[in-house]
Amino acid sequence: MARRKQIYEGKAKILFEGPEPGTLVQYFKDDATAFNNKKHGTITGKGVLNNRISEYLMTRLNEIGVPTHFIRRLNMREQLVRAVEIIPIEVVIRNVAAGSLSTKFAIPEGTQLPRSIVEYYFKNDELNDPMVSEEHITAFGWASVQELDEILSLSLRINDYLSGLFLGVQLRLVDFKLEFGRFYHEDEDVQIVLADEISPDNCRLWDVTSGDKLDKDRFRRDLGGVAEAYQEVARRLGILPEGGPRDIPGPRTMQ
Repeated sequence: MARRKQIYEGKAKILFEGPEPGTLVQYFKDDATAFNNKKHGTITGKGVLNNRISEYLMTRLNEIGVPTHFIRRLNMREQLVRAVEIIPIEVVIRNVAAGSLSTKFAIPEGTQLPRSIVEYYFKNDELNDPMVSEEHITAFGWASVQELDEILSLSLRINDYLSGLFLGVQLRLVDFKLEFGRFYHEDEDVQIVLADEISPDNCRLWDVTSGDKLDKDRFRRDLGGVAEAYQEVARRLGILPEGGPRDIPGPRTMQ
């Protein structure tokens, strides 16, 4: 196991110092949380699957010109990413009524929305990630008007692409969460890039025919078969690791 300096540990991932300046190693854990960290559990092999799924989707997005922090996958649980300054906003794109949208507005789950809805949430677990408006974001200096315009444009483009990609493997992209960061180029140019991950952890994915949930809602709602659902998403995308997800030791943290 490599010894690396730990930079940050979140609910589902650990960031370590990368091998080159301006890079980080992103390690995917099997830990699962829900309801703003109030529910905890472990999904065996989730980190391996999310690493592969996120690698696949980030690579596809890079190919169509969407800038991301992803560089390459290193092994079963780790990927090399660019170091970025995370913007403290979660962007949620909703195509179908589900989750909190159904609860708050009494819209039956599964209702197709007349158009995609984009919501913003302030990243703060202690405050339960409150929903915020564009005015909050710009007034409090979390992002400039120009940055927010770029984030919205990228989010809608990502939604269009991923909706079609998942539909091609008989999955309905109900809603999903994105995070963005500022990447500082050597010439001091600042670029907004997609960060974090895209996986069944932060996407609602339903089977087109049966409506079966193939995402973290199976954990949130105690539906069972969580690991199998993640494996099914990877299988449909053609990236299930040979022999199924396998565990590998994580890097040891430097003291």
